[in-house]
Amino acid sequence: GCRSAQPGAAGGDGSAGGSVAHTPSAEDFSLSLLDTNLPAEAETELRSFIAKRLSKGALFEGMGNVASVGLSIPESKVGCYYCRFQQESLLEMATLESDINAPEYVVCFLGGSEKEDTFRLELDKYIQNLKINLDLEQKNLETCVSPYLKSWFEDAICPIQRVVQLFQDKLASLLHAALSYTPVEVKNADERTEKDISRFLAAASLQGLVQEGTMTSLCIAMTEEQHKSMVVDCGGPQPQLHNAGSNRFCEDWMQAFVNGAEGGNPFLFRQILENFKLKAIQDINNLKRFIRQAEMNHYALFKCYLFLRSCGSGDILLKIVKVEHAEMPEAKNVVTVLEEFMRE
Repeated sequence: GCRSAQPGAAGGDGSAGGSVAHTPSAEDFSLSLLDTNLPAEAETELRSFIAKRLSKGALFEGMGNVASVGLSIPESKVGCYYCRFQQESLLEMATLESDINAPEYVVCFLGGSEKEDTFRLELDKYIQNLKINLDLEQKNLETCVSPYLKSWFEDAICPIQRVVQLFQDKLASLLHAALSYTPVEVKNADERTEKDISRFLAAASLQGLVQEGTMTSLCIAMTEEQHKSMVVDCGGPQPQLHNAGSNRFCEDWMQAFVNGAEGGNPFLFRQILENFKLKAIQDINNLKRFIRQAEMNHYALFKCYLFLRSCGSGDILLKIVKVEHAEMPEAKNVVTVLEEFMRE
């Protein structure tokens, strides 16, 4: 609350705003506008909202927040993602020389609802890239910063939607690769398509939901099995897949994506993707519970087998629990027996 010269930037999709603060004291927040495409009245209201958040110390550097904001625009209530950050190069100088105040910025992106929260991590990364490229001394606001801010929706929110529309019924193989950590090689694609596929795979994987050691071991195992790498050739109107895998679980979820494509809502696709991962985690936990029971009970072993047969993703689940139970002799024996049953 006692920093000086806090500039801010803003941009958006149809409507967005942002602010710059000069803050001699916590009681005297004065936000200066750097860039916006909001109407003047709505921009003033947004500035007031951000000033209140700043005065409460509710904005942590580099960590975005999402809130519902009432503005004088047709939508009235909109979802607002806002993030405070400092310019990278000047922040380093300020750290070395304590008497230098590195300017601070607040970026706001506005959308139709608070669903932006489902993309908060993507937007945080988007701001991180802005931090690296921002150089107001070089007067690059109009040439670099403004266009970058205006493309936030296309670049950060729409990749999942574009991948669904591109792959359509072949999406099941991409979901299968993400779930099993199969390496994916993309050929003959433009830069945006390649990035979109990479982001989709990252968003669909269980990274952060399954133990880190398990994920590392799975990645190593799948990378060693080079014949299982999936190749996506984007040379034609529709991508051609080679060495693609799939299962009933991924086929069912692919159908949910294809059905959702009619509405064309990127937030719906993200929600479907989160539900897909949640169900996969539930199935993994159920299987692990059955395996613990099967260590002492043959009937529970049979229940494990029936579960693997019915869940639709037994091939992947078995690989995951095999890696997790590699150091547990009893559980390892159960997994070995289940592998034999599944092969037969």
